[in-house]
Amino acid sequence: MYSLIRHSGIKRALREEAVPLLLAFVAAEAFFKFGSFALETGAFMLTWLALSALASGVRTRLDRPG
Repeated sequence: MYSLIRHSGIKRALREEAVPLLLAFVAAEAFFKFGSFALETGAFMLTWLALSALASGVRTRLDRPG
């Protein structure tokens, strides 16, 4: 996260990661009940990664001309 903010700036980082972060948080709160903080945190981070990659792919497709 530090590297993202340092290289992109706080506004761009928030614009790109806010929605995936919030969706991952909601999913983790609603569905992840493993009984282990480490497992739930890992699942949250993987969910955030997957949602961020999906959002990045969508942005790339929408930005392409034609």
